[in-house]
Amino acid sequence: MAAKDEPVVIKKYANRRLYNTGTSTYVTLEDLADMVKKGEEFTVLDAKTGDDITHPVLTQIIFELENKDGQNMLPISFLRQLIAFYGDQMQMIVPSFLEQSMLAFSKEQERFREQMKGAIGKSPIDVMKMTPMKALEEQTRRNMEMFQNAMRMFTPFPTAGASPTPAPEPAPARKEPAEKGDDLQDLKEQIAAMQRKLDTLS
Repeated sequence: MAAKDEPVVIKKYANRRLYNTGTSTYVTLEDLADMVKKGEEFTVLDAKTGDDITHPVLTQIIFELENKDGQNMLPISFLRQLIAFYGDQMQMIVPSFLEQSMLAFSKEQERFREQMKGAIGKSPIDVMKMTPMKALEEQTRRNMEMFQNAMRMFTPFPTAGASPTPAPEPAPARKEPAEKGDDLQDLKEQIAAMQRKLDTLS
């Protein structure tokens, strides 16, 4: 049995059965999904070769969940954009960006839940205007900042004789209190700065 600070080993056999070595029981993909939700760490190994197949198994769990009625969480536009990044020069940045975005969202999820609880009793229009949209706009702004930071880290050094890559323009100082129009303008300017950065890399 694995130590407490080590992930549980799940063995996958040729018949596709999954065996939890921590509990000495066979489990299903649904059981693994529950383990993820509970924060239990596990590694999936091919029982025959010993290869780590955690990534494809987790991907299969997402596939199964997305195919359940009423549980679609990944928008079609997001899936199209994700597919388009495969083989693209930006592919090396995408995993880090998505990981950091989800970490930031996870840290804020309790605040989001509290805001949603506070919205109980208000009309649907008020809820959309006052709580989720503001939180999502702020998260989008943070995601843009993280993406720009990732771009700076992966920017190649200029070759000899080549003109140096122009430094990204600093985001305009935010006014306090920030108005909704100011937030949207900030996002537009950040997107424009990011596009200029991408143009220099292409």
